[in-house]
Amino acid sequence: MAEHKHGEMDIDVQEKTFDGFMRFTTRSVIVILAIIVLMAIFIT
Repeated sequence: MAEHKHGEMDIDVQEKTFDGFMRFTTRSVIVILAIIVLMAIFIT
């Protein structure tokens, strides 16, 4: 079994995936909040 050395793994792909996930999540929350606000204004 190989020894693990901290900080040697290439994590570029994981960082890009996480950045994409955070961008998607942030935009989704903004859209959902906008829909809720518009529903509160126009449906009541």
